[in-house]
Amino acid sequence: MAGSSVIVMGVCACGKSTIGEQLAQKLGRKFIDGDDLHPRANIQKMASGQPLNDDDRKPWLERIRDASYSLESKNEHGIIVCSALKKKYRDQIREGNENVTFLFLDGNKELIMDRMRQRQGHFMKENMVNSQFETLERPDAEPQTIVVGIDCSIEEIVDNAAQQLIAQQEVAL
Repeated sequence: MAGSSVIVMGVCACGKSTIGEQLAQKLGRKFIDGDDLHPRANIQKMASGQPLNDDDRKPWLERIRDASYSLESKNEHGIIVCSALKKKYRDQIREGNENVTFLFLDGNKELIMDRMRQRQGHFMKENMVNSQFETLERPDAEPQTIVVGIDCSIEEIVDNAAQQLIAQQEVAL
């Protein structure tokens, strides 16, 4: 079987990095934080407090797509964290990659706001959370997509995601 990647996606504070890292450990896969793949211009723009637009995201999504391609071509398996809120972002990542699965961490706005309030050293205004939900195009009917509810413990989320990914791979074999 060729290599593969799982893109852990969702709105802010849904647990992408935490779940992605633990899932990678559990499944023995590489972990790549998509935030580390932003080009210099994006990092500088975000550091100055300016939000990214679709044009800014394009080279970043290309880097995520390329990381996924690299995993496939080297017969490796990895978990990549990327919000991927819009279908066109996910389609860009899928382009030229055959073994990409999106893992959507699904939680409602109230749950996300509660988690935001509990984060230490992190501050995001409610309007930014609202903006994330307004931007989100749910991937429910998209191929190679798994939806996992996040209204339980991190351990349960990771276990549920791992079980669904393993079941999906068995079907794909």
